[in-house]
Amino acid sequence: MQIIKVGLCAFGMSGKVFHAPFIKEHPGFLLAAIVERNREESKEKYPEATIYRSVSDMLENADIDLVVVNSPIQTHFEYVKMALEAGKNVIVEKPFTVNVRESEMLVNLAKEKNLFLSVYQNRRFDRDYLQFKKILDGGKLGNIKEAEISYDRFRIEASEKAHKENPDLPGSGALHDLGSHLIDQAVHLFGFPEKLFADVFAMKGSAFANDYFEIILYYENDLRVRLKASVFAKETHNEFILQGEKGSFLQERTDTQESEVVSGIIPKLNENWTKNLEKPDGILNYQKENSEWERQLTSSEAGNYMDYYQEIYDHFVSNLKLPSPGTEVIQNMKIIDAVLESATEEKVVYLN
Repeated sequence: MQIIKVGLCAFGMSGKVFHAPFIKEHPGFLLAAIVERNREESKEKYPEATIYRSVSDMLENADIDLVVVNSPIQTHFEYVKMALEAGKNVIVEKPFTVNVRESEMLVNLAKEKNLFLSVYQNRRFDRDYLQFKKILDGGKLGNIKEAEISYDRFRIEASEKAHKENPDLPGSGALHDLGSHLIDQAVHLFGFPEKLFADVFAMKGSAFANDYFEIILYYENDLRVRLKASVFAKETHNEFILQGEKGSFLQERTDTQESEVVSGIIPKLNENWTKNLEKPDGILNYQKENSEWERQLTSSEAGNYMDYYQEIYDHFVSNLKLPSPGTEVIQNMKIIDAVLESATEEKVVYLN
């Protein structure tokens, strides 16, 4: 089996939860290098990885095939550019970069160097999103007229991470952090919209980065897709909603992969390693072919972030489809830029 040697640019939450455990447990990867500027936290769990004090030092290791850029968003452009220029394939955490201009430059550089560049859009592998997509693709609701994806939480205390809370830093705030997930899911399901209108706001006050947004995506077939996130939501509702000519679907946000890895559960390849649902997490109410209505409680099936790394492996070894390539995710960055324009100028922004 071909082994892909991986270098990790940081060992914060992203490295500890979303990348290192999955790289270690996949037989096709070797976590060969980790950047830790001041500590050696990774040594106990990942003794096979060489610890470097800087990304530039790590990139001098000629044996590394793939670099994961999982540092703060403000460093994404610099580190991805450095990795590509060093001849490394790259996975970059969402959001891709601060703006679409930076993303376009990196996509062009990857093409020039004949290297792959993938954005880590792991929420495509959440159980709730997969169920939402399954119902949409199944067609039971007929022509979809309205959809909603939300990510509401109760987090009224400011984060200690300056790159997320400082309003003066490009890319800080909920729009780039959570919005990059919701926008990616919407575009993955419904395609690129015709226009949008958005409200982006700092509920905790102007001293902090945005923590609330509401985006309406308009499509040529009269479809409206609403994306929303707030940190002042002690009680939440169904986070995924479809409204069609033949019925409705409501889906709760029930994926637990992140929390389970944090708790110490080890992810697995090709098997379910998460907790089973204790009760149904969705409602499907639709009109059948005989015109009768049927209301069902539905249960989503487990997702697996390991599938992302399996797709990366298959692309590297067999040139199969690359998951969430930069050439595709650049569309999300166009939407983020347009959202900021819409919110600032209080107007509808046309995208095509």
